[in-house]
Amino acid sequence: MSIETYAKYWAENYKEDFTHNIMPFWLKNGLDKEHGGIYTCVARNGQLIDTTKSVWFQGRFAFICSYAYNNIEKNPEWLDAAKLTLDFIEKHCFDSDGRMYFEVAADGTPLRKRRYIFSESFAAIAMSEYALATGNKEYAQKALDLFKRMRHFLNTPGILEPKYLPTVQAQGHSITMIMVNVASSIKKVISDPELDAQIEESIYALKNYFMHPEFKALLEMVGPKGEFIDTMNGRTINPGHCIETSWFLFDVAHNMNNNKELIDMALTILDWSWEWGWDKQYGGIINFKDCKNLPPQDYSQDMKFWWPQTEAIIANLYAYKLTNDEKYLKRHKQISDWTYAHFPDSEFGEWYGYLHRDGTVAQPAKGNLFKGPFHIPRMMIKGYTLCKEILAGE
Repeated sequence: MSIETYAKYWAENYKEDFTHNIMPFWLKNGLDKEHGGIYTCVARNGQLIDTTKSVWFQGRFAFICSYAYNNIEKNPEWLDAAKLTLDFIEKHCFDSDGRMYFEVAADGTPLRKRRYIFSESFAAIAMSEYALATGNKEYAQKALDLFKRMRHFLNTPGILEPKYLPTVQAQGHSITMIMVNVASSIKKVISDPELDAQIEESIYALKNYFMHPEFKALLEMVGPKGEFIDTMNGRTINPGHCIETSWFLFDVAHNMNNNKELIDMALTILDWSWEWGWDKQYGGIINFKDCKNLPPQDYSQDMKFWWPQTEAIIANLYAYKLTNDEKYLKRHKQISDWTYAHFPDSEFGEWYGYLHRDGTVAQPAKGNLFKGPFHIPRMMIKGYTLCKEILAGE
């Protein structure tokens, strides 16, 4: 099959799946037209099983609606859903200290607050993407203001409760990778030195602290200057997270005129993480590995969750676009074939989220506080745009 035929096939598949399967499922079963916002705790058939609203999914869904409007088609229903959800966020999801909640009730009553800033990160990219969709500069400024507040929270001791007592000095990969994505997303609609500073800081930390060539791995937790912490947490590799980081860096490199040094760094992360993550016996990307090949701590260590597969699909397609290396096209087919053979639900629509290692369904719910309309639709939108760029020779 020629690359033109292959890219055309997947472009059409992604668009069709998004517009006729994934988006209709959530607009029908999740969108709350009474209070605003999105429900994500739904059973296999879309039945609502919990009215608790995940705050980070309010931002994630508003982002997806706007992202689809910008890249798939100018569907006003999607833009209306984005605005309905953004209004819910601004009205109900911020505490008086400027930080966001993690869970709220159907009507927005606060239920839970965590020490992280992931709710803020997704709200920020939702605002920036909505600004891009509408040309409304007010939302671009809101995104930037929220981003600066996030930086303040992270850099001011005492605001965010540390994960460990002072006896453990450590930093985590997840916040480093999400901040580079938030900054690069906001840069599409507004410029500010703090956005550039964050991108530089995150890239520096990923390269000098989290990448450990001695293990050919990007680690999830390291010391303040990248020191290896020889504990179960310090040895943890999360292949899906690392693969996601690789394509976030591809995005940044692309915006820097395809910066070769950054592309090479991202390819290294992708190659290392694929080697750790791909299950050679059953296929698919597993959840966790120990960099010394000792038993991982997490009970779900060898399960197949939905989101690492979607990140691997994006990253390998992106890598092929940037390099024309057939290795990445082969991997894209490999992960796509496995994912599409196991996750989609042909009877009720959408995808399962949780599979056992052998690919059998562990539980059939289509959503909860952690799974909802984000990773799967983002993969389809990004995959569609990458295929169109490949076809256009960009």
